[in-house]
Amino acid sequence: MELRGAVALVTGGNGGLGQRICHALAKEGVHVAVMYAQSRDQAEGVARELTSSYQINAAAFACDVTDGAAVEHLIGDVTSRLGRIDILVNDAAYNKSISFTDLDNLTLEVWDKIIDVNLTGPMRLTKAVAPVMKAQGRGRIVNIASVLGLAVSKGAVAYAAAKAGVVQVTKALAVELAFKGVRVNAIAPGWFVTEMNDDYLLGEAGTAIKREIPMGRFGNPGDLDGALLLLTSDAGSYITGATIVVDGGQVIQIKG
Repeated sequence: MELRGAVALVTGGNGGLGQRICHALAKEGVHVAVMYAQSRDQAEGVARELTSSYQINAAAFACDVTDGAAVEHLIGDVTSRLGRIDILVNDAAYNKSISFTDLDNLTLEVWDKIIDVNLTGPMRLTKAVAPVMKAQGRGRIVNIASVLGLAVSKGAVAYAAAKAGVVQVTKALAVELAFKGVRVNAIAPGWFVTEMNDDYLLGEAGTAIKREIPMGRFGNPGDLDGALLLLTSDAGSYITGATIVVDGGQVIQIKG
């Protein structure tokens, strides 16, 4: 699929990695729908920056991925405004770290929200956009998973379960949609420095984490670009159902 002139919907497009994803696609000439749940001003700022920097069409769209009706409305709004949807990047995420010694605080309310945003949300978006992509005869869906869906860490029971589910759902949806020209893949990032976690990663805790990464550094948002462009362009035309791990080798390292 030629990226120039394509239309991408990026959920969580106003976040740290989400913004980088939007920029990587816009740089290739992709028109971008920047979806946000909160922070309208920030999302609209991202859309303006994309438009001015890359001479593409970009706009901000509000949506709660846990609301099925809102998701359906979003797809209609984006197609009405931008004409089509060729690429869906499911980046919207939510987590609440709960100490492994305090598991009682992992209430069903917390569990449900983490699962609903991180796992059910991408499924809602995919179900809503699939008819559009099938009618076009082509589409690219990229789910942003996590290395925590492949190897667990303390304090991330619900998040790890949700992201593991994303990896499996990606495989299942790839099988269901392949015959309609829709590729479904995932990217599993490791520790990336973003505006949301730079204080944590650049502090004492980050020093310990960095020792576990064979490449000896955290990811920068631009480190996702290669995998993203591979999975959305013709370069990856025979790839579907895959999860590309982008973590500096952390998840495969043998400890001890």
